[in-house]
Amino acid sequence: MTADGSYIPATTSGPYPARPGNRVRAFIDGPQIMGRIGEAIAQARHSIWLTVAFYSDDFLLPDGKEPLFDVLDRAVARGVDVRLLIWRPNPETAPSPRMFGGSPEQRALLAKRGSRLKIRWDRAATVFCQHQKSWVIDAGQPSETSFVGGLNLTSVALRLHDVYVEVTGPSATDVRHNFVERWNEASDRHASDGNWGCDASDELPYADQPRPACGPSTVQVQRMLDARRYPPVRVERSILEQYQRAIDAARRTIYLQNQAIPMPEVARHLLAAVERGVDVVMLVPAIAEQYVYEARNEGRNDPQQAARFWGIEALGRHDNFTLAGLTEHRNGMRRAAYVHAKIMLIDDVWATVGSCNLHPFSLAGHTEMNASIWDATVALELRRRLFAQHLGVDTAAMEDRAALQLFVDAAHKNRLKLEAHKEDWQGSVFSLSPERYATTSAVGGRLKDT
Repeated sequence: MTADGSYIPATTSGPYPARPGNRVRAFIDGPQIMGRIGEAIAQARHSIWLTVAFYSDDFLLPDGKEPLFDVLDRAVARGVDVRLLIWRPNPETAPSPRMFGGSPEQRALLAKRGSRLKIRWDRAATVFCQHQKSWVIDAGQPSETSFVGGLNLTSVALRLHDVYVEVTGPSATDVRHNFVERWNEASDRHASDGNWGCDASDELPYADQPRPACGPSTVQVQRMLDARRYPPVRVERSILEQYQRAIDAARRTIYLQNQAIPMPEVARHLLAAVERGVDVVMLVPAIAEQYVYEARNEGRNDPQQAARFWGIEALGRHDNFTLAGLTEHRNGMRRAAYVHAKIMLIDDVWATVGSCNLHPFSLAGHTEMNASIWDATVALELRRRLFAQHLGVDTAAMEDRAALQLFVDAAHKNRLKLEAHKEDWQGSVFSLSPERYATTSAVGGRLKDT
């Protein structure tokens, strides 16, 4: 096995190249993720730019237990340029209390606070979402760093399982470029209520060169940009391309965590991998969202809906594929934990982390961002930390195939203990039936939802 993962090809369809010379750090779950981002906010001296998908007023930065706008307004008061690029849903979008679309009530709240930060609202096409979750700190300065991941800015999100990466170096410039591009071309910048603290003439300069090398990791920033929202020259599907290329190149192991089971565009490649002997483990929410149950039920009579589950069922017929869920203890009870992370690890040498799910929304219309990383040290350390959390075992000294087998064995044994109502589990993972996933019998009523 090539230790540097160079046999896994980068994408060619997006504008950002795979750049060497980055420093990458991974963070797991809301308190750790926002603890580090909170530190970066406190240390920022020039700018704080973030893309926002979902937000609610109950979101508090974990260390200080402060509302986000309090923290950001304080940064503005010390002279930091703070900008939020926030998704504005279209009328056909399903309503949610976790949106900050710039309603009159929300603008009145900003006015009451006297907020001097800058906000620009940006729409996606039809029902889709500007789903990126990125931060750029001190853009264009020697201290520039960026964050890419899946965590939303809500109190609910802080309780879910999630992963973020901090990227410092040349590829942080690409995260910045994405923000500048979206800021300068935001859909509602000319609308009377499309800005706060600025107007449509407020444009940011594009980077003229990437930041200097500062670490050992090669990173490529990848996106999904939909043709219904962006002109043809800007349409991008490099995240999907990267999933397909990386899966096709895998030699030993594939470990995924995702909010959704894979659509056929990804499942076909995973099926080819298991058929050539690659071990594949996928961690998903044990109790799927309501729309997934509805699609599963409709699939009995609708071939289009049934196609969503074809891949997971085909994969489930192979012994070297395992579908698993995650549990947690809350109020003295074992409950299903919600997997919100969007990551994939290949052969312990390569990783991708970001906002992109493998469901039809992310692959067909959402705007997304992932960071793919060629660095065996980063990939192995992320696998070690995830498995330590989920299995209660340090697998650092184990090669990838043995570590995945340990995960699979624990998941199958824990499933039997779940069926027998026993609590002496190893860790918190348990296997799921691909054939019964997203049906009422998937967990047999033995687990409560989060």
